[in-house]
Order: sequence, then structure tokens, then C-alpha cells
Amino acid sequence: MTETFQPLQGIRVLDFSRILAGPYCTMVLGDMGAEVIKVERPGIGDETRAWGPPFVGGESAYFLCVNRNKKSITLDLSTRDGQTIVRELAAQCDVLVENFRPGTMEKLGLGCDALRGINPRLIYCAISGFGRSGPDKDRAGVDVIVEGVGGLMSITGEPDGPPVKVGVAIIDVATALHAHGAIIAALFERERTGQGRRLDFSLLEVQIATLINIGSDYLIGGVVPKRWGSAHTSIVPYQAFEASDGYVVVGAINESLWARFCEAMEQPQLLEDPRFATNRLRGEHRAELLGLVQPIFQKLSRDEWLDRFRGQGIPCGPINTLDEVYRDPQVEHLGIVQEVDHPSAGRIKLAGSPIRADDSQLPVRLPPPRLGEHTEDVLRDVLGYDDERIRRLS
Repeated sequence: MTETFQPLQGIRVLDFSRILAGPYCTMVLGDMGAEVIKVERPGIGDETRAWGPPFVGGESAYFLCVNRNKKSITLDLSTRDGQTIVRELAAQCDVLVENFRPGTMEKLGLGCDALRGINPRLIYCAISGFGRSGPDKDRAGVDVIVEGVGGLMSITGEPDGPPVKVGVAIIDVATALHAHGAIIAALFERERTGQGRRLDFSLLEVQIATLINIGSDYLIGGVVPKRWGSAHTSIVPYQAFEASDGYVVVGAINESLWARFCEAMEQPQLLEDPRFATNRLRGEHRAELLGLVQPIFQKLSRDEWLDRFRGQGIPCGPINTLDEVYRDPQVEHLGIVQEVDHPSAGRIKLAGSPIRADDSQLPVRLPPPRLGEHTEDVLRDVLGYDDERIRRLS
């Protein structure tokens, strides 16, 4: 093991974000060593604190999963004292992240122009549902709505079923990862220019960007895509198949793998069938091919098929339930699940950072904070308030 990878050590982040996209972004920054100060509403805090069950030690599992490596302070932003503290903190911070509706911070006198007037080096990152301008700028933007508006739900689900959302708020997560990368790039740029940046991200734009080849099929070819379930739009076979006791995902992504797929299934005649001679032809005759191979899959168990396909070097895997995921030997070997002591919940398990550097994992330095747990510490250590001034603010 080498020294822990903490490239953002010394960077201070002022985090006004709630729910998922913003908190996930700032959590990643915290994982890499940044000091993250999470600003929450007194008595209420981040909405996800109440999003349960399950709860442990008075905290929701939802809140715990995206708020490690942060400190929590409570401020009433509608008051003069609260706004003054924000300005003083902004002067001492490198990055600010917020995901209020566009214009909210400006109405409080805490917008980008005002705070960068105090600290020109500040990198101000705003996340919204639909962007800071345009006819929909004031719409509330949550992941499932944007998945619908941005087309993701139209291509997700079984061909003969209704559109469905992805099982997790994937656009929130994708937005968080775009935002954290841009923040790091802006910090790098600041080393050359001495100036901060305003960064804006909308879930809608990230949703459009993540359509990748499906979006390109429409933009270039005019093809309005349909839902394919677990199947691929243009590669066949590349999907889940039902074995006798569960599901197997298999991907024959080239002609060599197609030949090995037929060998593993002990169906050499498929290689000789002119309908399936190329991937393009297999796509044109998808229904006929699937009608032939699906009954064969049901003759053997999931593990028997996996042994066959792995033996042929074919990309494959089971569709695991989460209890199977967390006891999978490879997941256990990687050690992504970490344990941390929480002040009210006791010892809890969290999925840690997937980032590795020189074989070193990023640690959970701080457990997800209790509401306002670090208010006095931040006022004292960052702003230099004495005990009497802190007492007057209480």
C-alpha cells in the first residue's frame, strides 16, 4: 500500500446541495481529500435525511450513501446573520456547489457574481434540472422527470411493455460525475489564471449527452429508437437469457465470439444458417434466432451456462440480486464495501469510492455527518469566531 491518494487536500468546498446530484459530486471531491462543508437548513437539513426506511441511528440509508467525508453546518439563509456567514465562508473557500432553482441564490444576495466579487478565485458550480435560462428554467427537475423528458425512459423497458425508469437515479449520478470533473479542471485552470469560473450543469443536458449511440442513431440516421429490454439495438446475441434457475447475460460482440457462442451451445448448425451469417443478418432475423436459442438455455442452470461461456472466453455474467452482489467473490476481493463508525448509528457499511491510485483505496475519512454537527467547529476554526459570538448566533 502507498500513501493515500488525496490530491484535493487543502481545497475547501462550500456545499449547498441536497438530495443526490450535488451531494454525490461533493462526496467525490471529499473522497479525494477536499474539506467539504455541507450547509443545511436548521431543524430539517437535506431532504434525504427523511427518505426512508431504512433508518439507522436516526439517519436514512439514502442520506448515508452520498454524504461521507463531509462536515455539516446549519444556517438560515433568509437571515442577515446566515447570509453574512455565507459571504465570510465563500471568501475562505475554493469551490461552491448549489442545486437550488435558478435565481434562488441571487435573490438571497449570494449568487455567483456577488460571491466572486468577494473571492475572484471561487469556482461556483450550479446544478439544475433544466438549465439557468430558457422556457423551462423554473421547472423542478428530478431524475425521473428528466429521464422522461430527455428520452431515456422511451428506450428503457421491454419491447411490448411500458417505458420504465432506470433502477437508480442514473442521471443525477452522471451529472455529479460531469460536475466533479469540471470542478477539478477549473481548479487546474485557476493555477494558470488565478481566476475562478462559473460552471452550470443541467440534468437535461447530461441526459441528452448520455444517449450516446442511441441519440446519434437519430441525429444521423433519423431512427426513432424503440425499447429492446436487455437486448442491444445492433448486436445479436447481446442480452439476457433465461436458464433453468435464473438469468444469464451474454454478449457475442464479433464474429469470432458468435462462432464460440454456437460451440458453447452445441449448436453448430447455427453457424451454417445463412440467416445468421453476419451480425447484420442476425439483427434482421433477431426473432428467429432468439426463438431457436432461448429454449436451449432453459435446459441448463445459470452456473452451467456461465462455465461454458467463460470456457470459450465469451463475455457473460449472471443477473445478480443485491444479496448475491455483495457476497460475490470478486466484489469481496475488491473491498469496495467499507465500514465506518458513525456517532449515532454505530458501525455501518458503505460502498466506498471506486477510485484506486497506486493500489491505494480512498478512505472514508469522516462518516456522514449529523445535522449541524460541525457548525461550531467551522465558525471557530474557519472564520475565527469566539465562543461569545457563536453563543449569540445560537
